[in-house]
Amino acid sequence: MRYNSIRPGQVWLDTNGNRIQAHGGSLMFIDGVYYWYGENKEKTTGDNDIWHWGVRCYTSTDLYNWEDKGLIIPPEPENPESSLHPSACMDRPHIIYNRDTKKYVCWLKIMNKDNTQTETVLTADNILGPYTKVREGLRPLNMSAGDFDLAVAEDGKAYYYFERVHSETICADLTPDYTDVTGYYSTHFPHPYPPYVREATAHFLRNHKHYLVTSGTTGYLPNPSEVAIADTWHGPYTVQGDPHVNDPSRTSFHSQISSVFKVPGKKDLYIACADRWLPRLMHMEYEKYAATFEKIFSGTWREEEMNPHEDRGDGLNTVEMNNTSIADYVWLPIRFDGERAYIEWLDEWRIEDFE
Repeated sequence: MRYNSIRPGQVWLDTNGNRIQAHGGSLMFIDGVYYWYGENKEKTTGDNDIWHWGVRCYTSTDLYNWEDKGLIIPPEPENPESSLHPSACMDRPHIIYNRDTKKYVCWLKIMNKDNTQTETVLTADNILGPYTKVREGLRPLNMSAGDFDLAVAEDGKAYYYFERVHSETICADLTPDYTDVTGYYSTHFPHPYPPYVREATAHFLRNHKHYLVTSGTTGYLPNPSEVAIADTWHGPYTVQGDPHVNDPSRTSFHSQISSVFKVPGKKDLYIACADRWLPRLMHMEYEKYAATFEKIFSGTWREEEMNPHEDRGDGLNTVEMNNTSIADYVWLPIRFDGERAYIEWLDEWRIEDFE
């Protein structure tokens, strides 16, 4: 089928009729073509040991209809020690272009079996690859580094926003080749433990103001987003609060924002690109599972509470919690009132409706 609008939360198919698999993803606009890339979850059904099947990319000229360009970073199933092995918890690819080296630089977050989180960095001459690993097992600033975003300033300097796992948000300067950090960084949004710690950071720039959109820390279960604003890359950032103004569920419309994309040629159209990781569990109440996360990470969890939802019919079983092969997308425009950002629910919307 052919699309002429964006329909948040509905199944989105590519031009071959298959589910789009570009989760935790981002968009780039290159020479008149949109590129949408992200985690390929087609084999992650929750009943196997497959966390990902590489990074997939799609192209479009209208932001509605997407052609599958295949795996730009394939998995490495033959090497169990590789950060790209299908069982390795690879998340949230981000790609930026270095105009000096003329390389596309991709960072991947890897959750390791010892619960530490490291980065794998790859480079390519073309956004569609092939990509070559240049760093694996990188611990930026010697920290366990979680969800992140990469951003490039007009002068070519690049920045790396990441969750220092279960504690705070870090903004770090990247080296000139974008493959490592320089050592200079700033800290933001300190919190004692999940679900309050901010993750899934998405940076965007509007009217010379820096915005950071983050989520709380509740795994694939959705929670309230938060927007913060600053005058400079390193802040300080002032928290605006949850932008989802008409969402009584406090779950960011049952989704998690992965990136924000400024549509070129439009006066003020920014798209909050989000994943609805668990579409079958939209009946769950945020306060209940948030309280569980707080108990686990604050050290007040008791062994007899290990399966608090087991007999409640909430669907909190291992398969459902890990089946992201059927995850959907929630793309919504950001509305601004002065400097304040808002995201309102729309069943359907069109790029052409914006100046």
